[in-house]
Amino acid sequence: MSARYAIYFVPPADAALYRLGSSLLGYDCYRGTDVAFPRELPDDWAELSAAPRRYGFHGTLMAPFRLRPGRDETGLLRAVARFADAGRDIAVIEPVVGALGRFIAIVPRERNAVLDRLAADCVAMFDDFRAPLSAGDRARRETGLSARERSNLERWGYPYVFEDFRFHMTLTGPVGDERRRAIGDLLSRLFVRACGSDPLQIDRIVLLRQDGNAQRFRVVHEAMFHTREAVAS
Repeated sequence: MSARYAIYFVPPADAALYRLGSSLLGYDCYRGTDVAFPRELPDDWAELSAAPRRYGFHGTLMAPFRLRPGRDETGLLRAVARFADAGRDIAVIEPVVGALGRFIAIVPRERNAVLDRLAADCVAMFDDFRAPLSAGDRARRETGLSARERSNLERWGYPYVFEDFRFHMTLTGPVGDERRRAIGDLLSRLFVRACGSDPLQIDRIVLLRQDGNAQRFRVVHEAMFHTREAVAS
């Protein structure tokens, strides 16, 4: 099976937010190595964080995809560099810990139009590199979607794009209703202790690669934006 690629926002490897996020997932996607969990986490944390661990700590801008025939990693790297060099405003968000359905994630306190536009531009710009979904991938993703989300899946390979995009940096897999608030409160305390109330600039895109279905995603290249100015929502 061919490699999959993804275009994410990943904080700098030395940032407090990244150190926290990678420790909560138990995996550093810059180095491709395991990371020890904070000692305050519940005993079953390895299981609770198993789903997001394979992707690394990130915010999705373009969901994982395989390369279409005639496209290769070298061309994708050049396209990522051109995208970052074009010059764009930088979204500034206030990150908080919150529930996203059954999952817990770091999310913007308020929706940010500049960030939404960045994600939309990534989906449109890099779609030409994306191979069509396989029948298995389509069947796996389409359960429970709205009509618009199914249309997104068919056209763009992922249901949660454009109007349906919500930026998030996932910290857990599904958490039962009876535990979600307590675990969310614990993660919020750890987040505030590590990061305080610092704003977060979405100032780069990062290309990651997964070499096989059983492998984890790992950073291939990070591209800082050439900026016009930082813009809060």
